[in-house]
Amino acid sequence: MFIDSPLITGSLTSTDQFVVPFGISGSQTSNPRSGSLFFNLTDDKLISFNGSTWANVGGAAAAEEAVPYDIEYLVVAGGGGSNFGAGGAGGLLSSSLSSIESGTSITVTIGAGGTAGVGGGAYAGDGGNSIISGTGVTTVTAIGGGGGGGGDVDKPGHDGGSGGGGGLQTNNTSTTIAGGSGTVGQGNNGGTGLYQGTPLQTGGGGGAGAAGTRPNGGIGLQSSITGTSTYYAGGGGGAARSNSAGTGGNGGGGAGAVWSANGTPGSTNTGGGSGAIRSAGGSGVVILKMLTSKHSGTTTGSPTITTDGDYTVIKFTASGTYTT
Repeated sequence: MFIDSPLITGSLTSTDQFVVPFGISGSQTSNPRSGSLFFNLTDDKLISFNGSTWANVGGAAAAEEAVPYDIEYLVVAGGGGSNFGAGGAGGLLSSSLSSIESGTSITVTIGAGGTAGVGGGAYAGDGGNSIISGTGVTTVTAIGGGGGGGGDVDKPGHDGGSGGGGGLQTNNTSTTIAGGSGTVGQGNNGGTGLYQGTPLQTGGGGGAGAAGTRPNGGIGLQSSITGTSTYYAGGGGGAARSNSAGTGGNGGGGAGAVWSANGTPGSTNTGGGSGAIRSAGGSGVVILKMLTSKHSGTTTGSPTITTDGDYTVIKFTASGTYTT
């Protein structure tokens, strides 16, 4: 109810009081006059109506008053490159940043995919880390996927978010080549490679949802943070001497190739591992999600911004920032 106070004339002494209407947030009149005053007991703020909105007296609009809020995230690192062994998927982390204050600058770093190994003994590149960081923000680091093993030196798969697949042995001293180890809570181990046996195959890269085998890549994990269930961080498929090369794991893992051909690269912005032989891993991705009522609209790096019901989704495919 609107209370029409009489005009106050004269001067107030130090002991006089003028009591304005008060109540919890939102209980003020729905049809105020310009200049109306109301004391908001929820926020302990005196607010006034300026003709279009209620605003804190001497401050910003009451509806925009800075209140800490949570931000859901998905962070996926770059997938590993392949040589004879397949690349492991980038590490995957999903949770929330809690009670983030207004004005906080959140820096997003997107991990690149690992480079392809060139030649039997060349080292395949590991994927780059994807990171969320900022002052007052708990740093979140997803580890890049391990590169696949070679054929002369550096034969085992590399460790990483998920491990790279084992490569080849050039003599008869060993029949299996170890895959790389995944990082606990982010991914899984790569599959073993094989020197001799039937069929002759190399290890698939580990994925966020399962270990790699010989020769298939491990499956990734599904996330619905964008509003659509999508796989991320699948391992690359291993190579084969005959026509039985490995498949890549769901989540951007590239398919392996038969000898003398190149495998399929990991898919861009999925953190997928590369398929053997000699291909590059997929780059990573970072996705933030918050109530649209809290979304500031302040970003750098040209992320894709969409909505999902009452939420705003910010998808970074390249490094940038979001300021709350």
